[in-house]
Amino acid sequence: MRYLVFLLMILLSGPLSAQVLTPAKWSNSVSSSSPAVGDEIELVFKATIDKKWYLYSTEFPCEDGPIKTTFTFKPDPSYQLVGGVQAINPIDKHDEIFECDVKIFKGTGEFRQKIKVLKPELRISGEYEYQVCSDVDGKCIPFSDEFDFSGIKASGQAIETTADAKPIASQNQSETIGVSVTSTTVNGPTLDKSILEGKSELENSSLWGYLLFAFIIGFTSLITPCVFPMIPMTVTFFLKDNQTRAQGIRKALIFGASIIVIYTSAGTLFAVLLGTDGLNALATHWFPNLFVFGIFIVFALSFFGLFEINAPHQLVNQADRQADRGGLIGIFFMAATLVLVSFSCTVPIVGSVLFLTASGQILRPILSMFFYSLAFAIPFTLFAAFPEWIKGLPKSGGWLNSVKVTLGFLELALCLKFFSIADQAYHWGLLDREVNIAMWIVIFSMMGFYFLGKILLPHDSPVERITVPRLLLATATFSFVLYLIPGMWGAPLKALAGYLPPLYTHDFDLVSLTRKSSVNETCEDPEYADFLHLPHGLQGYFDYKQAIACARQMNKPLFIDFTGHGCTNCREMEAVVWSDPQVLARLQNDYVVVALYVDDKTELPEALWYTSKYDGKVKKTIGKQNADLQINNLQNNAQPFYVLVGKDERVLAWPYGYDRSPEKFIHFLDAGKRKYRELYP
Repeated sequence: MRYLVFLLMILLSGPLSAQVLTPAKWSNSVSSSSPAVGDEIELVFKATIDKKWYLYSTEFPCEDGPIKTTFTFKPDPSYQLVGGVQAINPIDKHDEIFECDVKIFKGTGEFRQKIKVLKPELRISGEYEYQVCSDVDGKCIPFSDEFDFSGIKASGQAIETTADAKPIASQNQSETIGVSVTSTTVNGPTLDKSILEGKSELENSSLWGYLLFAFIIGFTSLITPCVFPMIPMTVTFFLKDNQTRAQGIRKALIFGASIIVIYTSAGTLFAVLLGTDGLNALATHWFPNLFVFGIFIVFALSFFGLFEINAPHQLVNQADRQADRGGLIGIFFMAATLVLVSFSCTVPIVGSVLFLTASGQILRPILSMFFYSLAFAIPFTLFAAFPEWIKGLPKSGGWLNSVKVTLGFLELALCLKFFSIADQAYHWGLLDREVNIAMWIVIFSMMGFYFLGKILLPHDSPVERITVPRLLLATATFSFVLYLIPGMWGAPLKALAGYLPPLYTHDFDLVSLTRKSSVNETCEDPEYADFLHLPHGLQGYFDYKQAIACARQMNKPLFIDFTGHGCTNCREMEAVVWSDPQVLARLQNDYVVVALYVDDKTELPEALWYTSKYDGKVKKTIGKQNADLQINNLQNNAQPFYVLVGKDERVLAWPYGYDRSPEKFIHFLDAGKRKYRELYP
């Protein structure tokens, strides 16, 4: 539990804005400016700590606790460590989070290390690691940085060292957040936006699409078996007291607002706890994706009638008892009871809303939950305000179980998306496109037969005759199956591009065999091309530095595609917009193309790591470095995101986002090409 609390504290310290917190600033000095060889002197490390923050000391008995301040010295024959680092007058404190006694510094902190001078010219350097925490909100941030005392001159002759006089070896440094003191940090590439004029034409249709999706799903939740029977129960609650129409409307509005508050609070907590980087990592990390994959399968089996899933009875009963109190508190707890009772049907739906909107933007989960709960709350609010409407509703019955089973089939189909995200991000190669399509064909065929009454599950009523709605649903389902079948041989299935694995995972693609090959050329073999790919046979790069070098060599502008393995809209843009012959011709002939995957988990060699100027974190993977390039230079972390760059790394046109219009995309590409010719005639 303590590790979980500490993890949440670290996540809370993630960047919720562009500001990088540096609550502690370090300086260093020596106790003697003119030592002699053979003398013992002290290295003095001082930290100036911001108000309402504190720094942990070097030694305290709490082993399973916060990060202690540690110093690692680089071995050198010019000096010898004498003893260990001494913390000067730290303060005792009981740490409630880690449940142990610690030592801290407030305001200022001082540490001293005694050394013996062995040579006239001292070369003393190394690293320190530490953690600072806030007294206000409990936020804790770990840091690491380098120190350097080189240049100190000593008088006298060098002392011959023995085996016993060798300096203590350095320990390996783990990944930490860095603060620039005497740091030799190397930062990522920089893009120049100085030539941009006017206002960006980048539209936010992607966000509105997600909000519309959440709103529609909110209405869909109403017809689930867990929620629909709650409508008359809700009306009964509001008919308990003799009240005027105005009082009834007022209580109904409070009831609807309570539902919205409960659901939106969940989305807000989800977003704030994880932060921008956390949401982006969550959307592509293998564990949450496989966890949701498993959860959806469990709920699908439950919807089929294999077992029942309910919220904890104690929690539901407690909320129900509070609802009986009446008044505003009673109305709020009635809303809470509704949320808890509808748990087994709404949790997988709410989870899909939250998870599919966790693409690196904090506002998306919050706004998505608001729109979801708004759609969910409107009917309950109206029925609570006008209870006489309840007479017009259809009665509960076997049709509700049919809705539940239908949701089970949809859960089975949707769960493959989450497995595919992890499969692509980690290059497992387990769920190729044709395998996914084959499974969908089977799932939706079974759903079609279910609508026709050919398949009955444990809680279904016998189907004596096929009703018109069932016949229409079966027709739509089998039509969808027929649409899927050509995809087994490489048909693009543009309408589903964002929900299926990319075309390059297709083992037997008849369409690509008949497609004319791409004409664009590359300067050298692209790095990472063995596991990263471009669509439609395009040739290009997956490393920014390699791509910009080729663009300079070929005297072409660079087309940067900030994309992701788990980016649904990226796949849609590639299938709908990039496939347009005019767009594809421009990408092939006019640009050098580079696809920068922001969620790829491949770790780079240590020599390629760097510390970000944006958040001070060490960027070790392909995805983290590409995401840092986008955030640090363009103040944007959404995908897809397209940028056109000249040979001196100047941005040629306002970046372009999610928009399914090939005409607008052509205008974007042509504008960048014209600007390139103006700047580099």
